[in-house]
Amino acid sequence: MNFTRWSARLPGTQRRAAARTEQTASPDRRGEGSVPAARAEQPTGEAPSVPAVDELRVRDVLDRVPSLVALVHGPDHRVAYVNDAYTTAFGTRPLGERARDALPELDALGLFPLLDQVQRSGRPRTVKSRKAPDGRSYTFTCTPVAQGDGQGGSDGRGVLVFATDVTDHAEAAERLRASERRQRETAVTLQHSLLPQELEQPDDLRIAATYHPGGTEAAVGGDWYDVITLGGGRTALVIGDVMGRGVRAAAVMGQLRTAVRAYARLDLPPHEVLQLLDGLASEIDANQIATCAYAIHDPNEGKLVYASAGHLPILVRDENGTVLRADEPTGPPLGTGGWMHSSGSIALSPGSTAVLYTDGLVERRDADLDEGIAALERALSGATGTPQVVCDRLVRSAGVTPDHDDDVAVLVLQHPARTGPEEELFRNAALELLGGVEAAPRARAFASGVLTSWRFPADLHDLGVLATSELVANALQHGTPPMRLRLRRTDRRLIIEVTDGDDHLPRRRRAEPGDESGRGIAIVATIASNWGCRRTPGGGKAVWCEFVLPRGGL
Repeated sequence: MNFTRWSARLPGTQRRAAARTEQTASPDRRGEGSVPAARAEQPTGEAPSVPAVDELRVRDVLDRVPSLVALVHGPDHRVAYVNDAYTTAFGTRPLGERARDALPELDALGLFPLLDQVQRSGRPRTVKSRKAPDGRSYTFTCTPVAQGDGQGGSDGRGVLVFATDVTDHAEAAERLRASERRQRETAVTLQHSLLPQELEQPDDLRIAATYHPGGTEAAVGGDWYDVITLGGGRTALVIGDVMGRGVRAAAVMGQLRTAVRAYARLDLPPHEVLQLLDGLASEIDANQIATCAYAIHDPNEGKLVYASAGHLPILVRDENGTVLRADEPTGPPLGTGGWMHSSGSIALSPGSTAVLYTDGLVERRDADLDEGIAALERALSGATGTPQVVCDRLVRSAGVTPDHDDDVAVLVLQHPARTGPEEELFRNAALELLGGVEAAPRARAFASGVLTSWRFPADLHDLGVLATSELVANALQHGTPPMRLRLRRTDRRLIIEVTDGDDHLPRRRRAEPGDESGRGIAIVATIASNWGCRRTPGGGKAVWCEFVLPRGGL
């Protein structure tokens, strides 16, 4: 076959040829002050100069190209030429035959639709890193060519197939992807192991949570959540996000979550917990930034008291479907230092649902963050059912799929409105402690009457009255007015709490045989299932204890 009939019409070829023709035809112009072009001296008898590129035959060039080259022409892609590299890779190929029969390797690679497309459009196309039957990986470029006379029509068109061996690059890329998959699997495993394996379920709240790791290779980050029962009926709820990806972010998240649980045991206000966490975050890794929202629910107050370090606002849906956004106060992220955090509050009345979440749920690259939060508000306004049902609906409404490009954590809590027989299990009774020493017998009589009305067994009734007597006596001796006794019953425990105006927290100590005081807290700690104390907002303290009710109810 006369190979010189075909000329590759590659981008820029005609322009470069025209430029060379113009340069050859232009006379040598030497104006005043011009510098003549340098000329190489060739001694007589030496070999002639190397021919210019235009003087080389195309076939001589392609035969020596290490890449695979094949030329097909016509509507059925008849084989016009294959170079030596091609025959070395796939064997000798017959010329003049249909490519589908003569070049089965192109059929196995699915290139024939591409050849048709290139021939019809007259534009080159490239497919990257396809594995051929010989086990090697190639990048194929298909370029349209035409007969040298420029005649059109499908019979006068061909396609030059140029394949570059990229096996080494493909294998290196696969090794890198495998390494990234292993790192991601490690990060996901670490992330799940550091998150709560089973959420604590407080008496007065129903809670569910979910975590979705990002679907991309490096999308596993440091999102976390936690539920911490503080005792006395109070519950701490936490959600946070460590910026960054991979094992390092997950490890930092684990340290922060452990620290939050430790600080929560101190029963501090939310802003003080974040203040401690802020200092710790900078010590863990000064280059890691984390956001966090910490909230406390007290069933006696009917609200969430919270503090936020650069985190997204908590959303609360009331029993009528109205959604409120807890925007303020919000401080900078953890680890920045130099900021005094403060606490705010938002109503959480019976029948309400609150949602804490990370930015992966609402943030999209093509939309403003406020739009994502507004969309979540709309979804929450119509979300009913159990916390797990609400959680799943919010995730679906946000379009979170397995290949989502960011990890997502969602924590949903409900303060149920109790009616009927269940309402009888959740009761409150309170007494203002007025007067002097006579307040102690009044408190014992009040506690005895309440516990009797709640039909507690005699042994639990007696322990409750004894604990009340000791807590009240401690407040009368060491505290200041105003003082108050509160008894609370849930479906699982009895809670006794005494508040007063002095902020000095009692501690358990060993009383010497001759001491007249110091045994009250020790007695309470011995007979109760749990006890604790905390400072109250505006000054003062609360000392509480609780008794676990017998299984099976009363």
